[in-house]
Amino acid sequence: MQAFDRRSFIKLGSIAAFNWLTLGDALQAQAETKKGDDISVIHLFLTGGMSQMDTFDPKPNSKPEFRSKFSPIRTSVPGVHVTEHLPRSAKLAHKYTIIRSMTHKTPVHVPACGLILSGHLPLSSITHPAVGSVVAKELGPRNELPAFVSVPGSTGYWESAGYLEPRFNPFDAGNPNVAKYQVRDLDLPLGVDWARMDRRRSLLALADDKFRRYDSQNLIENMNSYYQTAFGLMQSERAKKAFLIGEESEKLRDHYGRTSLGQGALLARRLVEAGVRYITITRGFNTWDHHANIFPSLSDTFLPELDAAFTALVEDLESRGMLQKTLVIVTGEFGRTPEINNQAGRDHWANAFSLVMAGAGVPGGQVYGETDENGAYVTKDPVEIPDFTATIFDKLGIDFRKEYRNPLGRPTKLSADGANPLKFLYS
Repeated sequence: MQAFDRRSFIKLGSIAAFNWLTLGDALQAQAETKKGDDISVIHLFLTGGMSQMDTFDPKPNSKPEFRSKFSPIRTSVPGVHVTEHLPRSAKLAHKYTIIRSMTHKTPVHVPACGLILSGHLPLSSITHPAVGSVVAKELGPRNELPAFVSVPGSTGYWESAGYLEPRFNPFDAGNPNVAKYQVRDLDLPLGVDWARMDRRRSLLALADDKFRRYDSQNLIENMNSYYQTAFGLMQSERAKKAFLIGEESEKLRDHYGRTSLGQGALLARRLVEAGVRYITITRGFNTWDHHANIFPSLSDTFLPELDAAFTALVEDLESRGMLQKTLVIVTGEFGRTPEINNQAGRDHWANAFSLVMAGAGVPGGQVYGETDENGAYVTKDPVEIPDFTATIFDKLGIDFRKEYRNPLGRPTKLSADGANPLKFLYS
């Protein structure tokens, strides 16, 4: 027991593991060495749907009624072009892979979000756990930090633990772009010290024991998981320090962009550096859903934000020697229609869309897959979502073929039957 120090106890015990563990569980967790222990994931999730033709798959020779108002520009990779409103991304193209042939059959936001985040289509009776929740369950927290964090917060039930225990839900970090940003409830209330807090927790435990016998929905256990998360963060100086984005220089914060996406990416780098395993960053649910006035929206706001956040994150990770241990993903849940509608926007389109990945052994300067002259359909090397999620699991050292027992009592693989990691994403 002498080797089981205070830090290990906090990391594996009742505080940061989000639930009470037995001594046997703790010792087993301490002894196990997990293959993907050093890899983290940062997912810039452009919920609403990023237009492939106006970003990473420009089609300057498409039909006039389809054609983007943006011009393509050269990148650092010969023969590869992106839209003119991603100039920093163009200069960094040798650091990432563009997949232009993502495809599925679900052009509706909620099920498509569930699909891209879990690898499974949601069912009326089952919510599949998001990849981040599976990572939290399989690998657990490290360094007293939550394993799965959402910035500014979860966009819906599809970004949750689903049928797994609520302790594997993401921790909502809030919007780091607000003035005097701080994570809610990281400090004790005024006038309350830890001795008093411990007495309160003891009283709560006694009350829980009395009511638990009537709790058929496990509501008490679910609430306790959130309490344990809060207690762990309040007691960990390392955890609280990770969220102090104000410690970063003004120059670096400007480089990321003074936006929720930019500051979210910077906060994500701090959290990964401190030990968080999986982070999703959004601008809020459906904000990329440009059914009207798509071109001014993209050129004035959305693309400059994305360009700054993505490139600053990749550059910052690389400068700190962290890029090889951090998988960076940029994608929406689907793409946009090639045809421009009567409101000067583009509608939902799942037949073909683009995804960008960098870090964690993903080769740079690579374009995989092709679409037709209008960006409407995949013409070469289609990539399905289950293969995408299998790749994430594999890079993290998680067996993507592993089965969970769902609430209907049926075995469900982490990635759907037949899924395999995408070989071209390994160097």
